[in-house]
Amino acid sequence: MIAPFAFLGGVDPWILAFSFVTVAITIWMGFRSAKTSKTASDFFVAGRSVSVGWNASAISGEYLSAASFMGIAGMVMAVGYDALWYPVCYACGYLFLLLFIAGPLRRFGAYTIPDFAEGRYDSPIFRKIAVVFVLFIGLFYTLPQMKGAGTTLAYIFPGLPYWVGVALVGAVITLNVALGGMKGITLVQAMQYWMKMFAISVPVFVLMAVFGGYGSNLGVNDGRSLADALNPAADTIALAETEETIRKPLVGKAPSDEAWVAPFGPLTTKAATAAGLSAEESRPLSLVYTYSLIIALVCGTAGLPHILVRFYTNPDGVAAKRTTMWVMILIGVFYVFPPVMGVIGRNLLPELYAATGAKGTDKIVLELPRIINERYGVWGSVLSGIACAGAFAAFMSTFSGLLVSMTGALAHDVYGRMLRPKATAEQRMRMFKFAAIGIGGLSVLMGAQVEQLQINFMVGQAFAIAAASYFPLLFMSVWWRGMTMKGAATGMLSGGLAALACTTVINLSDLKMIDLKSFWVENPVLRILCEQPAIWTVPLAIMLMIVVSKATSKDVPKDIRMKMLVLHAPEQLGLKNEYIQEHQAGAGH
Repeated sequence: MIAPFAFLGGVDPWILAFSFVTVAITIWMGFRSAKTSKTASDFFVAGRSVSVGWNASAISGEYLSAASFMGIAGMVMAVGYDALWYPVCYACGYLFLLLFIAGPLRRFGAYTIPDFAEGRYDSPIFRKIAVVFVLFIGLFYTLPQMKGAGTTLAYIFPGLPYWVGVALVGAVITLNVALGGMKGITLVQAMQYWMKMFAISVPVFVLMAVFGGYGSNLGVNDGRSLADALNPAADTIALAETEETIRKPLVGKAPSDEAWVAPFGPLTTKAATAAGLSAEESRPLSLVYTYSLIIALVCGTAGLPHILVRFYTNPDGVAAKRTTMWVMILIGVFYVFPPVMGVIGRNLLPELYAATGAKGTDKIVLELPRIINERYGVWGSVLSGIACAGAFAAFMSTFSGLLVSMTGALAHDVYGRMLRPKATAEQRMRMFKFAAIGIGGLSVLMGAQVEQLQINFMVGQAFAIAAASYFPLLFMSVWWRGMTMKGAATGMLSGGLAALACTTVINLSDLKMIDLKSFWVENPVLRILCEQPAIWTVPLAIMLMIVVSKATSKDVPKDIRMKMLVLHAPEQLGLKNEYIQEHQAGAGH
């Protein structure tokens, strides 16, 4: 056996090399693309010229974040089968987008979601409210990307403080976004999707070839050895190689086999278990948790600003809908692989259950391939290097999209529409660069504080806020002509702020900044409704929108019929519009 080279304090050169190449290509492509980003339209919506294929790859690259690449495998390993709702619902959310939002949103022809909010209701005030939620959702979503960055860098450089990894990756992405805006990152994100697809699938195929397939590893959870679990018809050599591989004893906070494979496992029964409830008593609470999680992930996908703004880069509404269909296919194929990593990791690396933070189960995708070194020399390190490259691509591409979304809101909506409405395109582009640096720095500072939180858990919180704010706004604004600005604002503010308050309380409690342990034990239902608030915040937002809009029906925009035609009429009728008046006039573009 050839041991991996050791230098720079035990750094594996293969892993370092693959990771360095990924970062170098990302920076190079950012500089190269920056040369083509000349106008405000390029910076905000990539000149509205991105083809369906490129945009589908770019959206998929942006959407498949650290939560998808690292977090799903880590959560499946940590809590078992009830974590599979995450990949299923991440993909299902695009069906909502395809059916209800993608085409109409593009036909309206704005630059940002706050643009749409102002244009739909003729209300500059509403733009200000909408901007706030772009920033809230974006900042919450950057936290798991920063956790992925810190975890990966700490894995590549053993002993490196978690916060250093967060700062390094944050600096690289901030530079890329400040240089090229939306047009600058589109090609990078499209390339990174295919990099991630390669980086997750190849290690999985190799691991299954060496240690048995998905069914074999899953079968170990009834107490059999991995060799016994293999199909009797399996290849003799593969069986012989696996004879000595018995699942290592579970340690630390590892759930029992029975709980791990249960449909209501440690994730959905956490609050009930802490309260000492029996399995039968906890079933209704588990259902509430599950339904709320599904609502948050499906509706939240249809309300993520950094994803929605992507549809403005398509030439028209038809292209936006075709793009959405291809995104569903691309991410659906990807989500087959991370759960397999989680299942195999439970058998081969159970020691990760005893660790926390950047050393815990969230790094299973990075760590697992190196087991192959014991049999095949450095090949495990090569596979681990490929996985690390995929992890870099994951959190870098998503953080890029989030940074563009938040920076666009500040530079276009806050600066260009509120503070200095007469600002030229060049002034807004300059503000875009300054805002990117400011938001990037804030994201790094916040990301350094969340090492102990699970990646997927944090993403779920961002989805819950989006589901209770932007999803009701977009769905109701696109499909109900009776909506008024007061109704839309009341519903979005109430639902979004309620979800934001709940997620903040849960995070402060889990980080032990406030002590609510005894309160949660006595009130498990409140714990669930606070940890997964979508089941009540989404209906609350929609109900308030309807009630307040009915009460203020005289304020329905006078030209609502024309606006609904713009949103829904086929492109062939020629009603598609660049709605915001400044764009129509061509000011600065």
